[in-house]
Amino acid sequence: MATVEEYRIKVQEEEKSMSSSNKSIIRLMEYSWFSQFYAGPNPWMARYVYGLIFLAANLLAWAVRDYGQSALTEVKRLKECHGGSNCLGTEGVLRVSLGCFTFYITMFLSTVGTKRLHENRDAWHSGWWSAKIAMCIGLMILPFFLPTTLIHLYGEIAHFGAGIFLLIQLISIISFIMWLNKCCRSENYAERCQFHVRSLSMASYVTCIVGIILLYIWYAPQLSCILNILFITVTLLLLHLMTFVSLNPRINAGLLAPGLMGLYIVFICWCAIRSEPPTEKCNKKAEAAAKADWLTIIGFVIAVLAMVIATFSTGIDSESFQFTKDEKQREDDVPYGYGFFHFVFAMGAMYFAMLLIGWNTHHTMKKWTIDVGWTSTWVRIVNEWLAACVYIWMLVAPLIWKKRQAVESTPEIM
Repeated sequence: MATVEEYRIKVQEEEKSMSSSNKSIIRLMEYSWFSQFYAGPNPWMARYVYGLIFLAANLLAWAVRDYGQSALTEVKRLKECHGGSNCLGTEGVLRVSLGCFTFYITMFLSTVGTKRLHENRDAWHSGWWSAKIAMCIGLMILPFFLPTTLIHLYGEIAHFGAGIFLLIQLISIISFIMWLNKCCRSENYAERCQFHVRSLSMASYVTCIVGIILLYIWYAPQLSCILNILFITVTLLLLHLMTFVSLNPRINAGLLAPGLMGLYIVFICWCAIRSEPPTEKCNKKAEAAAKADWLTIIGFVIAVLAMVIATFSTGIDSESFQFTKDEKQREDDVPYGYGFFHFVFAMGAMYFAMLLIGWNTHHTMKKWTIDVGWTSTWVRIVNEWLAACVYIWMLVAPLIWKKRQAVESTPEIM
């Protein structure tokens, strides 16, 4: 298979015998996706292809759940489907998820530990698309021939896999916020970014306060909405706690990081309350959304795209999970951790299954809904509280380690 450089040399030689119009077309096609397929392995292009495969799996799972009974009539003939009841709806989502998970976990096992470009595993990760697409299709079909008991077992395991995905995503987001805050407060950028940091910090806190007020108005219109009042009030207290810890003189992390973290936990709190069943008297917004079909469809599409983007962005952030980081980077080092990338997508396959079935394998979801139910609400709330605790720990941990090292280095007085 030709390398990218050899392909470019070949194109340059052919350009000499072409007209100016043809040359411009060749230059435009040189960096297109199709040329990347032809030119050989390209890890940067590969990650987008894997993202598209993941998106296709999400859409297939949704189609099996909402329209499987009318569109996938042939599935009903399979022995393990029992007329379609065990292969469509909630169980159909789990079967598609299992196929997607198997594909990405296979890619994880075959690429984990890849360090250098031009290795065989690098070529497998970034190339061989015909073979991988055929493998993916086969693995998507295979779960529909598996017994129901095995699918239910996978559904129980998927709860833990989805939790792992949420934890990885949480750490990735907090690490980015901490990195951004550290970068803006460094000597090289402190004076240059001072105005931007203050403006962004102020905007973050104003948005947090306005968001919390709106949550009280929309989801706690009366004192009987005790649970929603508890969720919103705890979010407000966590915002104050993160700010207090960040401004502690021994930490001095500023207002940018807690402000951005405040936006994150307020957003999670909003998502958690919106996940409550629309029949609840304190969730008038969800009830209104259920009546507006086009708003429900738009919200569903945005939620699916957001899930795919979150999985994609988390998958390429392997540096946040490295315990030892090499300062020197070689030219032939891989641009991101292939194994970690595929592991995140494998956990993401379990995560999208949980969202589409409301974290309950025995739960029947309405059409065009995602992540609805009390289980979904509590998963979001626990994720919010855990995010605040992890952020505070990341601020306090360096002080604890320094104090412990100081105590250990101090000689004992006889």
